[in-house]
Amino acid sequence: MRGEVRVRNIAEYITLIVFALGVAILCFISVNADVSAETQASMLPETDVLSLNRNDVSEDTSAEPLPISSFPEIWGYVISGQEDRYRADMPLSDIGFFGAEANIYGELISVPDPRVLRNRGFTGRLHLVVVCSGQALSHAVLSPGPVRQKFTADLLAAAQAFDGLQIDFENVPARDGVVFRSFLADLRSGLGDKLFTIAIRALVRNSDPVYDYNRIKGMMDRMLVMAYDEHWSNSAPGPIASMSWCRSVAAYALQSIGREKLIMGLPFYGRTWGDITTNSAYIHSSIERIKAEQGIVDVQWDNDIPHFSYQTTVTINAYYEDERSIARRLDMYHAMGVRAVGFWRVGQESPLVWNQMRLED
Repeated sequence: MRGEVRVRNIAEYITLIVFALGVAILCFISVNADVSAETQASMLPETDVLSLNRNDVSEDTSAEPLPISSFPEIWGYVISGQEDRYRADMPLSDIGFFGAEANIYGELISVPDPRVLRNRGFTGRLHLVVVCSGQALSHAVLSPGPVRQKFTADLLAAAQAFDGLQIDFENVPARDGVVFRSFLADLRSGLGDKLFTIAIRALVRNSDPVYDYNRIKGMMDRMLVMAYDEHWSNSAPGPIASMSWCRSVAAYALQSIGREKLIMGLPFYGRTWGDITTNSAYIHSSIERIKAEQGIVDVQWDNDIPHFSYQTTVTINAYYEDERSIARRLDMYHAMGVRAVGFWRVGQESPLVWNQMRLED
């Protein structure tokens, strides 16, 4: 009995020793693994260390090379008086020279001189861009009669010094769709072999009685779809032209206008929005509310008129375009089959955008 107990005790001791050694080995491996992971993490950039513990960090693609897209036609707008913004090395096939306009008498005024851009080295096609601001003025020059006849004759005469004429009437009243299209038809028949184009608003479906792509495209050599101002000065803050919206606009334009006549317009500019609009008119109760909210106790008198001032904080939201956003949008349009793009406008861009596009030979 005692011999069996002694053997059993020895066996138990050996088992305990083996178990203890196993635990020690496992602890050693675990500690070294933790130290190794910590050492590797400390060697990473700070942003990468943070990303080890965060799953919501967006991928940083700023170091990726930007795509370079090529198109048979690249259009750009130049403002009369700002011709120095144009450089001869810009890859532009066409320039829309902005901008002649109708005055309140229906006369064509402010026609730019094409020789200015020619003297700066531009050898491509030069288009006279004509604008008409306001619904009342648009209605006046479009309605059949002597005013329209004179305005049409002025347009046709001025276009002779250019390679083409572009109409940019963005405020045609909804009830004037028919007369607007007859005006375009008159110009088409009088222009001969001059290129006839139109700048037209962005649509994602056939929803506009005036700017109906299908009814206008037969008269046009090109149609520049202004795919910008998705968000505007009085809207909620947002991109001037988000990628998803631009894709929808381009898809509808390709379907309705067709690849050969379509020019997709891109913005070079940005916008800002403030969360507080400080300039306004107020009734008396609103003034008293502001005084109470701001703790105004010091009211001054300016020639018997009460006056006070206070400071407030305004949060500004800015959305803008740079070479990366332009490059991505160009790449998307190219992949969709768009053959021509146009930019509003030369002088507003990041100089680096011109590196992201090429004119096809």
